[in-house]
Amino acid sequence: MTHTLHRDGHLEDLREDFVVFTMSAKSVNSKGSAEKMRKFFQIVEKFSPVNCGDMKTGNTFNNERDFIYDNIQDTSIVHFVFTEEEIVREVLEELEKADLGISVVVSGVVDTIDELCKQAGLNMHTVELSGGIHGRLDLLPEKPILEITTMCGHGMVGGNLVKAMVEQVKKEKKSLQEAAIELSKQCQCGIFNPKRTERLLQRFL
Repeated sequence: MTHTLHRDGHLEDLREDFVVFTMSAKSVNSKGSAEKMRKFFQIVEKFSPVNCGDMKTGNTFNNERDFIYDNIQDTSIVHFVFTEEEIVREVLEELEKADLGISVVVSGVVDTIDELCKQAGLNMHTVELSGGIHGRLDLLPEKPILEITTMCGHGMVGGNLVKAMVEQVKKEKKSLQEAAIELSKQCQCGIFNPKRTERLLQRFL
């Protein structure tokens, strides 16, 4: 299962939110996979992602690109975030040609991903779906906040921080972009979508 599955929101927003990432399988093909992940990084970064990162070292809003790249390990999970279908299709085509021999996962709206794979000459190998949220739902933030916080699959973007950023924007102490970047810094893996966050924050104003 992937921590990128649980993004909440309206369909029109989710259709502009894609995570493309790679990882190796422990005890199967992890040994020596760091070099393959660096090649993956080199290929995908050419397509101007809105965020990227490695769970081991952070994302490009809280660390330098070269530090992230140079410290990719066999156990890394390297993520890139995009907002446009056409770019994701081009990324998949490049990765198909490269044939790196490691798993590539694409998160997004399933029917969209299926179509993009077909356009790139690929078939989806596995489909994973979120089972939703269960338990004390009354303890969760309201849905507009969840649409932002669930973009961090490890729960590192807090609901109270989102509220604080909204207040900062309302008081003109931060721009929408600055607030989105501050929230993006908290998501260690780099799967947080700052462009979508700007649109979602705008709805609070």
